[in-house]
Amino acid sequence: MSKIRALASQTAVYGLSSIVGRILGYFLVPIHTRVLSEAAYGSVVEFYSYVALFLIILTYGLETAFFRFAEKTGRRQDVMSTGFLSILVSSILFLILIFFFQIPIAELIRYPDRPEYVVMLAGILFFDALNTIPFADLRAQNKAGKFVIIRLTGIFLNIGLNLFFLLLVPYLAQSGIAPFENFYREEDLVLYIFASNLISSGVMTLIFLPEMLKTKFAFDFLLWRKMMIYAMPLLIFGLAGVVNEVIDRVLLKYLLPADISMAQLGIYGAVYKVSIIMTIFIQAYRYAAEPFFFAQQKDKNAPQTYATLMTWFVMATSLIFLSTVMYLDIVIYFVDEPFRVGAHVIPILLIANLLLGVYYNLSVWYKLTDKTKFGAYISIIGAIITLILNILWIPVYGYTGSAWATLIVYAIMVTISYMLGQKHYPIPYDLISATVIIGSAIGFYQLSLLFDHLPQTSQYLINTLILLTYTLLLFIYKKSMFREAVKRG
Repeated sequence: MSKIRALASQTAVYGLSSIVGRILGYFLVPIHTRVLSEAAYGSVVEFYSYVALFLIILTYGLETAFFRFAEKTGRRQDVMSTGFLSILVSSILFLILIFFFQIPIAELIRYPDRPEYVVMLAGILFFDALNTIPFADLRAQNKAGKFVIIRLTGIFLNIGLNLFFLLLVPYLAQSGIAPFENFYREEDLVLYIFASNLISSGVMTLIFLPEMLKTKFAFDFLLWRKMMIYAMPLLIFGLAGVVNEVIDRVLLKYLLPADISMAQLGIYGAVYKVSIIMTIFIQAYRYAAEPFFFAQQKDKNAPQTYATLMTWFVMATSLIFLSTVMYLDIVIYFVDEPFRVGAHVIPILLIANLLLGVYYNLSVWYKLTDKTKFGAYISIIGAIITLILNILWIPVYGYTGSAWATLIVYAIMVTISYMLGQKHYPIPYDLISATVIIGSAIGFYQLSLLFDHLPQTSQYLINTLILLTYTLLLFIYKKSMFREAVKRG
């Protein structure tokens, strides 16, 4: 229990940067959805989908390989140096390639007049890739404070630049102030968003630079080869995973009629942002959990620890789900009115993200046993099903089909991972409890829908009562776990 409390503490610390960043990022959503049309916001959603895809390619599993080999070899500095140099060289080659082929790439993705979008996104990817290993090294050394400070610096800078470019500059330009009047162009709002991200990512790299310059870098080819053998399945796993997460947003552009596709993409991207409330917790948990899993693997009680963590995780995420959907009428105000038509898919996406978090927990078995190829297999299966369902459902149901496809695919991946994990690295997960906890949260949500016809004030009172009842029943159901936590706390 003390180890779980330590993980919870680290999750809270790492979560500070994630939670503050996401919350502040949410305040950009109403700004973006109010200054951009649905179609223009669709372009932002589309390009950040490409960023998610190519960042996996540019880091090619070396972050997880770093944790594995730093723990396994005890040569953290050598592992960090080798991994960083590998990413540095490949990222420079990527940047050069994009620069020379920016126009054909822009034409390929139907932005023939905006090759600068391609260059901007390549720059963001370059800096984000370089920052991956230094951030991982801070996590490996349990320097959570420094990790958070650097993260928050980048987050606040990005948000500040967004506010400057999208609100202050237009105001000053409209006031007739010459430098801003000449600088500001309304058709470049999307470009300003990308520029803000590029600058903030570059500044985080500059923050790491003094420390990196003090490091004696050396490239160990034999170590790198072992890391790559371990990481390559994770690259496939990561690629397939990001296909599961973002390919629906890309396919919406190409599978819907051209006159509505970008607007539909913008709406789906906006409501997806609202549903990411769930992933605030999951992201913070992952930052702390991944090194924790590796550190605990030699403990004889490790399987029970992992099982207990899963139960706590399911309880926490189920509460997050129910807390969000009970007040969805309020949460949806984060986006402008034209985007709110997509609110009906938010509960679907919340449960999908909950299942994705469960899958992250289950993935411990193939990472600890060095059988990462199974992670790749599962993700490939998920990616194939994602593509099939989206191709079949988007033309008929639009982004609603994409939301249901996401939920179904994550449920399938959870099932496959659990079955394989119990064979190769048995962990005594409490399946009955997990099913009851998640199922009852969904049931209470369905109960709340029976009161949708009442005035809003009455709805909020009833929904609050439902949420409190669920929380109380959860406490009674898992009373022994809470008692143990208090006893050892």
